[in-house]
Amino acid sequence: MLTRRHFIATSAFALSAAATGPIAAQTAPLQLDVLPEQVDPTAITLPPTVEGNYVIPERYQARIVPVMPGLNPNEIHIVSHSYHLYFILPNDMAIRYGVAVGQQGLGWAGQATIARKVEWPSWTPTQEMIERNPDAYAQYADGMPGGPSNPLGARALYFFQGTTDTAIRVHGTTSPRSIGSSASNGCFRMYNSHVIDLYNRVPLGTRAFAYTA
Repeated sequence: MLTRRHFIATSAFALSAAATGPIAAQTAPLQLDVLPEQVDPTAITLPPTVEGNYVIPERYQARIVPVMPGLNPNEIHIVSHSYHLYFILPNDMAIRYGVAVGQQGLGWAGQATIARKVEWPSWTPTQEMIERNPDAYAQYADGMPGGPSNPLGARALYFFQGTTDTAIRVHGTTSPRSIGSSASNGCFRMYNSHVIDLYNRVPLGTRAFAYTA
């Protein structure tokens, strides 16, 4: 299981010998403040700060943030405890988006590869979901076609480990107010405008990492 400490430890090689120990911990990319004045605001077009009629809280608006040196561009790093997903850019920067994560006991951490991408994906609840909450999910046991009312939203990125589908996705949502909370059955929800933006940037084969607190 990946943890934030594991991430800091395995990323420390990218720092000089003078920047180890406490310095490495202080400069963990997943704790840095947003510093938009350090980047050209015209270099990248980010998603809007509203989702339909819903004003996205500032903490979960898409932002360009600095990250620890040594991370590979095009990787995804998800920090569950802060409800943020980072898409790594060149030059030690990243786009940071807000996410919702798994409910208590249903959170997912580990490493995977984006092996499938789908626009307006269909959705079928897992057997475990149906068993936990048959009133909510049994009616969809045969699947639900993609569309605006589908809980996977506008886009989905599928996590695979080797040839195995983990059943974990980064996907859109019909519940924008859930972003920034532990609300899902294990997947990572994003605002639809954000997941469309991420979908357009992420190539197949992208590595994804999700961390515990």
